[in-house]
Amino acid sequence: MESKVKEFIESGILEAYFTGSATAEEEQEVLSMKQAYPEVQQEFELLEQDMLKLADLMAVPPPPSLWNRIEDNINEITVRTTQQPQPYREYHESHQQASPKQPGYIEVDAQNTHMRVHKVWRWVFAAVFILGKIFLATAIYFYLENRQAQENIKELKQQLRQTQQVQPRQ
Repeated sequence: MESKVKEFIESGILEAYFTGSATAEEEQEVLSMKQAYPEVQQEFELLEQDMLKLADLMAVPPPPSLWNRIEDNINEITVRTTQQPQPYREYHESHQQASPKQPGYIEVDAQNTHMRVHKVWRWVFAAVFILGKIFLATAIYFYLENRQAQENIKELKQQLRQTQQVQPRQ
């Protein structure tokens, strides 16, 4: 039985467990062997201590001034005076002032599926939409004109070559 435990310890499965490269079955096997055999538990604890030492050796300490900056930021936050946010007041179409007891918060209608937009913004959105269509039409027009001009240039080059071939060189 001890040879089985020794083989298990020397197989490298404990190291794989600590590095995170063990499969789920291997992890279950490590945990069950750790529970069943004190030798595996002892080796497990030794590896854990070695990994902690390795992590401590590889750790990069923060710059010394960092703690002072953190403390200054915390002190600045605690010293600030707290302000209450001002409630949003909506312009009512009935031109009534909001009562002092009820601040003018925006009411949300959960049943409505549409968003309400101020009338001025509706015209702005419409103008942007129309301008977008005009720019799209202009871009298509100039694209087609450019393509036609390219075809004309090709035809003129071909005619020029033909006339150069027909005329004898002197």
